[in-house]
Amino acid sequence: MKGLRGKTALVTGATSGIGQAIALRLAEEGCNVAINYRSQPDAAEATRQEMMERACGDIERCQVKALLVKGDVSQEEDVVAMVNQVIETFGHLDILINNAGIQTESPAHDIDLDSFDQVIAVNLRGAFLCARETIKHLLAQNRPGSIVNILACTKLFHDPSTSATRSAKVAWAT
Repeated sequence: MKGLRGKTALVTGATSGIGQAIALRLAEEGCNVAINYRSQPDAAEATRQEMMERACGDIERCQVKALLVKGDVSQEEDVVAMVNQVIETFGHLDILINNAGIQTESPAHDIDLDSFDQVIAVNLRGAFLCARETIKHLLAQNRPGSIVNILACTKLFHDPSTSATRSAKVAWAT
């Protein structure tokens, strides 16, 4: 991927799975990466260490930087603080990977409203909040940028034993 060297990316939900793989690949391409986590600082640190080893080999001469940023994407104050921390550390933010997401393993007719609201808060509201704060920064700095919204589907066919809330993530273009 050309053009990523020296860019800065924020990857939400970057402690495992798709988010971790994206963070690792961005670093391999020369991108500084902010690794968002909500409740697993050890997993975030493990991602950072693997990312630096892959991207650098020799850490002493490495030009890629990594930052661990704690924050719950469903909470506005956490998102504002997270984006501000990335900008304070790296000076700019070029790429947002909206990857954080949760799902509920429950038949649609059994899901309680609190569980549904939590899925919507993380998967939909969280993506919006992160995009909004990133866009504010990009406009203020008059910089181009990219926002990627990830939706992971675990099944190709509808299963009536699971709730539709698993695919409640929004996608839009900027």
